[in-house]
Amino acid sequence: MTRSLQMKMWREHHICCTIDKQLLNDHCFNHHLKMKALRDLDIFVRAAEQSSLTAAAHQLDLTPAAASAAVKRLERELGCALMLRSTRSLRLTAEGELLLNRGRQALELLDEAHEAIASGRSTIRGPLQLSLPSDLGRNCVLAWLDAFTQRHPKVQLRIQLSDRVSDLYRHPIDLALRYGAPPDSSLVALPIAPTNRRMLCAAPAYLQRHGEPANPAELAAHNCLCFALGDQMHDRWRFWRNGQESSIAVSGDRSADDGDAVRRWAVAGHGIAYKSELDIRPDLDAGRLVELCTDWVGELAPLNLMCADRRQLSASVQALRAFLQDCIQGSSSA
Repeated sequence: MTRSLQMKMWREHHICCTIDKQLLNDHCFNHHLKMKALRDLDIFVRAAEQSSLTAAAHQLDLTPAAASAAVKRLERELGCALMLRSTRSLRLTAEGELLLNRGRQALELLDEAHEAIASGRSTIRGPLQLSLPSDLGRNCVLAWLDAFTQRHPKVQLRIQLSDRVSDLYRHPIDLALRYGAPPDSSLVALPIAPTNRRMLCAAPAYLQRHGEPANPAELAAHNCLCFALGDQMHDRWRFWRNGQESSIAVSGDRSADDGDAVRRWAVAGHGIAYKSELDIRPDLDAGRLVELCTDWVGELAPLNLMCADRRQLSASVQALRAFLQDCIQGSSSA
């Protein structure tokens, strides 16, 4: 092997090592080529392919000065010249040739990723991580979701059942089905059942033993089954009639932080509950529970599908929302 060939091979090896060390091995473009530098890389690749910074600038609706500045930023980041430029010609250095090959591959991978994401958002498929309220989730929504996945078999569901408010920014939850207004005004709330209300209910067995309250004020003489969320006990129940509000402080021998437990206690005849109509509609229809004080209107309990960002509203999310609305409308009219 001649000395000149050895020197050439050494130089090519040195260039590769330098570029790899500065550019690729440092978190695969994550440190050096962040989003702004990706734009600079695109300008460099276009200019190299057309042998003209001016042509690349026109293609991207930039000024030639802006295109030249982009290449200079890349050269400054990498610590080497990438292009030898004059007023009439443009030629890549050995480092520029290497960056062109690697940069073109990176941009092609980025385009493929964009296309895959766009395709995934436009089709009903992929994982959905849902947080469901305990009572409605267990007794209604799980069965509805069985039908949803039969209709859309490429959707994979991950379910969390809890009445606790999930932090959609910290916990691995895409969507939360919750009653009431969003706890955080920055959350996106998609209405599912905006007119749903709470209502008083009790089992026939309880009413046979203790009688039926004629109005909300008589709740003070009854065993009321309260729901607690965190440190907050929901022991003040509000009702309206003819524009008049009645706010009643209630008490009883038991409370729970699980809505399903409160409903089960009511069905078992242990007391009076103040529940979402959606939670107890099957029990009312079956006669397991009886609605009380029907001439009074309970608090609104709108059901919403919540997410952290509107960009999460994929085709799968929109399909799920429409499906849940249909299920609730069907259960209400049954």
